[in-house]
Amino acid sequence: MVSRTSVGKFLCFAFILLSFILLCSYAVVAADGPAITLAVDASDAPRKMIHAQLRIPAKPGSLTLYYPKWIPGEHGPTGPITDLTGLKFTAGGKTLKWRRDLLDGFTFHVEVPEGASEVTANLDYASPASFEPGYSAGLSATEKLYIVSWNALLLYPAGYGSDQLTYNASLRLPPVWKFGTSLQVSNQAGSEIHFAPVSLTMLVDGPVLAGEYFKVVPLSSENPPAELDLAADSAAALDAPAEVWEHYRNLVKQAGLLFGARHYRDYHFLLTLSDHVAHFGLEHHESNDSRIEERSLIEEDGRKETAGLLPHEYVHSWNGKYRRPADLATPDYEQPMQTDLLWVYEGLTSYLGDVLSARSGERTASLARDSLAIIAAELDHRSGRVWRNLQDTADGVPSMQDAPHAWSDYRRPLDYYDEDVLNWLWADVIIRQQTKGAKSLDDFCKLFHGAPSGPPTVKTYNFDDIVNALNQIAPYDWRAFWTERLSNHGPGAPLGGIEGSGWKLKYDEFPSELDRAEGADGKNMNARYTLGLSIGNDGVIRDAVEGMIAAKAGIGPGMKIIAVNGRKLSPEVWRDAIRASKTSSSPIELIVENTDYFRVVKLDYHGGEKFPHLVRDESKPDLLTEIYRAK
Repeated sequence: MVSRTSVGKFLCFAFILLSFILLCSYAVVAADGPAITLAVDASDAPRKMIHAQLRIPAKPGSLTLYYPKWIPGEHGPTGPITDLTGLKFTAGGKTLKWRRDLLDGFTFHVEVPEGASEVTANLDYASPASFEPGYSAGLSATEKLYIVSWNALLLYPAGYGSDQLTYNASLRLPPVWKFGTSLQVSNQAGSEIHFAPVSLTMLVDGPVLAGEYFKVVPLSSENPPAELDLAADSAAALDAPAEVWEHYRNLVKQAGLLFGARHYRDYHFLLTLSDHVAHFGLEHHESNDSRIEERSLIEEDGRKETAGLLPHEYVHSWNGKYRRPADLATPDYEQPMQTDLLWVYEGLTSYLGDVLSARSGERTASLARDSLAIIAAELDHRSGRVWRNLQDTADGVPSMQDAPHAWSDYRRPLDYYDEDVLNWLWADVIIRQQTKGAKSLDDFCKLFHGAPSGPPTVKTYNFDDIVNALNQIAPYDWRAFWTERLSNHGPGAPLGGIEGSGWKLKYDEFPSELDRAEGADGKNMNARYTLGLSIGNDGVIRDAVEGMIAAKAGIGPGMKIIAVNGRKLSPEVWRDAIRASKTSSSPIELIVENTDYFRVVKLDYHGGEKFPHLVRDESKPDLLTEIYRAK
């Protein structure tokens, strides 16, 4: 038998020993890491082949190097390892042996000989030449421009966090190309740029946009400054109306008023205008990598379709980069990320981005309501809600974000973006109601994301932190609210915020302003709210909503509609047939091809066209208009 006194002495000794071990471990981790030289030659970018050389301090023995795997903002192991080519290691002019790790293909083991103090790594990055899934791993180079994502062009040694490693980076561009980046330039000679030494974290967080047709638009003369850096495949694409630049200046102003602080030294909106790159937005602390179609800024419909992208990515400087879920703030790019709080990271950002797009004037209040109505209608018809809750759409991101479009509705796509626009609107409305209009979600943003201003840093949070901060603004059972919202299966979309803000979701036969803009290019024939189908302009069915009339009739993704009511399919014929169904007693008759077989499918639908809108509920105060009003 051991006495209580003995147990106490033992526990005290164990605690002291454990503290010493942890202190020693921290001292090792906190030690400064090596300085690595990285030279990238992108002069061959139009051919989509990029060359890089690294000089890495090393000791004799086995050197373990990582290729960045878990990429911040992409929320998954999306590092483009398949495009890493031409890998060769040398020391003292001699080629070294190396082998890929058998359990992790992003890890390389290099044999460093006696007497060597540095390893030179040469690699080529074969930038994608066709449209493939992925963010920064997607199409990034054209004849006239290139977006440098540093994570695709480097290796880093094991045993150090990304904050501990220093990179001295340089970049060679094609002649006459200009560039924009948040990285600080130490010197430039012709087409070769040398950047100031920076941690691996901030290097990966500082992409470079370069191109022949390039434009810089200052957005703020105040400290810290902000600017819009644009590269395009033509000079004409850069010639947007003056009001476009004014809207982005308003965006910077309105974001400052919303958050009450800025967490960057200067900010660069990196905007690529091209039909030949992957289209997306990716956040960084002092910049964003956003890519849209070439004529998006000079054509009115394009501006309407892409409105909201830059506000969303800009908000991430506060929500996602500065304030970050603890499980997404990993020490390097090898450690897995946990994505359960993406309903805050991305969902709140989506809501605030939409609010700022209205407050800045990028969207009119009417256009902002159109966008909200489309979000609500899409989710109100989401068949995947019957089996998969909203929380799981965040939890499953690392393995499911590159899922194909077919069966997307039943699988559920990344709904933590759009559904949380509705949920955070609901939270905003509750705060306004609980405080009788004295406070709003703006106050939460100032408390949670605000002062003090300063250079980039990371302040992590968890679920409890969100609940506690909301309760400081407006006491309420926020834990129950969010638990219900994340676990709810419907039926239908969460419309409490829209209805509480004084509006209702309605459908009629008239397309909204945004519907008309999105349908102008003829790329998609949307019958989601009528027959439950999404169809490409080639007639191929992209998706079918389980439980709606087309799916019940045996139609599914991958099939192709050849004819409607006996006439060859076209967008005009398609719309005419659905429009005429409202006054016809006959079913809509389709000729459908499925793997070389043809059959006739009759759809007994008589509802005509349906487009979503928000209409006022005069029995309630109009909070939505107040939310969208510039401050």
